[in-house]
Amino acid sequence: MKELIWKGNGFNHVTDEDDLIEKGYTLLMDRIKKAQEEEEKLSEKVKNQKAVLLSRMAKETISVVSQIGLSLLRRGKQDTKGEIYDPEYYREKMIVLGKTNPVPYRPDNPSMPVVDQFCVLSEKGKFYELMYSTDGFLTDSYLNPITPEDVLQIYGEEPLLMLYHAMKDYLKDREDLIQALQRVLDFILSPKVSQK
Repeated sequence: MKELIWKGNGFNHVTDEDDLIEKGYTLLMDRIKKAQEEEEKLSEKVKNQKAVLLSRMAKETISVVSQIGLSLLRRGKQDTKGEIYDPEYYREKMIVLGKTNPVPYRPDNPSMPVVDQFCVLSEKGKFYELMYSTDGFLTDSYLNPITPEDVLQIYGEEPLLMLYHAMKDYLKDREDLIQALQRVLDFILSPKVSQK
C-alpha cells in the first residue's frame, strides 16, 4: 500500500518517482554533512598547525627582514619635550608584527613598568617581545625571546597576516609560495586575508 502525502491541494499517493527524489535528497544531505564534518576536521588540523606555519613563514622572511627591517631603539634619554637624544639601537634589524596591551612589569626588572609592548621578528628569524619602559628621563627596553606559540597566544593572528604581507610585497620570486599561503590563510583566517 502506497503512503499518502500532502501536496498543495490535497493528499496524493507517493509514486516511485517521489521515492527516488526522497532517496536522492537524503543521500545528498548525507554527503553534504560528511563533507562539512571533513572540512571541520581539516580546519582544526590546519588551525592546530598555525605556530608551525608562523615559524616557517619567519624562516622564509629572513631575507626580507634584513632588507626592510628597522634598527629599533634600545635606550635613549628624553628631553623635556619627550624627544629622544643619545639613542642606542639594537644591532639586528627587526620588523614589527604586532602590538598588545603591555604587561605590568618587565621580566628582567620587576621595578620597571612596561609602557609599550610589541612583537618583532629579527633578521635571524627569531621572535621577540620588545618591551619599552620610561621614567620620564630614560627610555629603556627589554628584548624578550618568545616562541611562535606564544606569539599567537599573546598577539593573535596579526603576526601571520603581517608576515604574509611582507612576503607578498618583497618575495616576488616566490609567487607559488605566496599563492599557497594566501589559500591557507584564507581558509584559517577568512575573511581577514581577502579584506586586507
